[in-house]
Parts: sequence; structure tokens; C-alpha cells
Amino acid sequence: MRMKDKVCLVTGGAAGIGKATAQRFAEEGAKVAICDLSIEAGEQVAEEIGGNFYKVNVADRQDVQAWVDDVIKNYGRVDVLINNAGVLRDGLFVKVKDGELVKQMSEEDWDLVIDVNLKGTFNCAQAVAPFMINQGGGVILNATSIVGLDGNFGQTNYVATKAGVIGMTKVWARELGRHNIRVNAVAPGFTLTEMVKQMPEKILDGMKAKTPLGRLGEPIDIANAYLFLASDEASYISGVTLRVDGAIVVGT
Repeated sequence: MRMKDKVCLVTGGAAGIGKATAQRFAEEGAKVAICDLSIEAGEQVAEEIGGNFYKVNVADRQDVQAWVDDVIKNYGRVDVLINNAGVLRDGLFVKVKDGELVKQMSEEDWDLVIDVNLKGTFNCAQAVAPFMINQGGGVILNATSIVGLDGNFGQTNYVATKAGVIGMTKVWARELGRHNIRVNAVAPGFTLTEMVKQMPEKILDGMKAKTPLGRLGEPIDIANAYLFLASDEASYISGVTLRVDGAIVVGT
């Protein structure tokens, strides 16, 4: 019961890593409030863990503030925020064939990923920080990715957001440390979420081949990393990005 009676917020909590994280924290005694845009799935997770679900677009600051305000109204505090929500819109930065431009990443795909992954993380952290300061401390955990550290083919927008999250994590750890607020990031490798499981077997085999441990990650692997960083066992850890990736080597 490492999180007994702690109030924990999880964005993108309806599926995948967010769902596993909400479940894991609830198992350890936390009071969990999740948000997502998937209403049916989110409500089901909340019911399973005895928590609360909120429909929230993390890219919308007013939406986020209303969520956090309601959590404070209901629970009186926020001990842990896990910025897990994110989207993918992969595509080549630019593709030229026979001297002619044939394809490039669209402005819409760039803007959407930036809004959700980067601005969304900023919105949620900034909304909870004043409450954490006033209550004397807290923990903010941000989802980044190994590609935010290493880069990856066809992911200019996603990599930009995840590298930005790493930078924000370092800044917030310095700014908020004096208020007893720890800020860290987790960088998952290839993880078997619902989306990844739908990929062709050949692609999954390729992912495994690049992972020295010989398997893909499970959502619970990432959830356990969040749990450790949120717990008192990590009380002197702040400003770090923890790779949870099976020692993967990302190709070109």
C-alpha cells in the first residue's frame, strides 16, 4: 500500500499504459481520478478501480483547469499527476522522388501532436502545481519516449514533443524542488498496448529483434516505473528520465 490515500491523477487513463497505471496505483491504495476522451472505456476503468472518470481534452486549458478544480473540490488535494495522454501522427518530414516533392508531414499532423503531447503536458502540470505548492509537495511524472532521446524515422512531430517533455521535466524539477515537488519522466520502449498489438507480426518481430531482453514491454512494466517514482522510495530522485526499454537499440 505504497500510495495509501494518495490522490493520483492519470491522463489518458482509459487504455494502454494509462489504464495499467491507474490500476496499479489503485492496487497500492491510491484514490485515482483518470481523464480521457474515450468515455465508455474510461468509465469502465474508473468503475473497476473505484475511481472517477472525467472527459478531458488535455490540449484545452479550460478543460484541464475544470478537471483539476473538481478533483480538488472532491478530494481536497493532488499528490501525484501522471501526464500519460498522447497521440501519434507519423509521417515523413519530406519525401522527394525524381526531383519532385511527393509527400510531407502536414501542418495539421504537426499541430495535433504538439497540442496533445507537449501543450497537454504543460497544461496539466501548470494546473496542479499551485495546489501542490500550497499543500507542501507532490509528484509530477511525465510520459516521454526513447525516441525523445534517440530520434526515430518518420516521427518528427512525436519526437519533438517527447524531447520537449524531457526538457520541461528538467526545468520543473529545478523550479519546483524548493516546494518539495519532484518531477521525473519515464521513457518507454516498444510496449504492447492495444494499438501496438494490432501491428503486423513481422513488425512486432522486428521490434523484438532490436530489444536485447528479447521481448516487448508490457503496460505493467511502465506502470511499475511510475509507481516507484511516485513512491517515497524515490524521495531523492528528481529531474531524471528513466528508460524502461529492455535496452533497445533504435535504428535509423
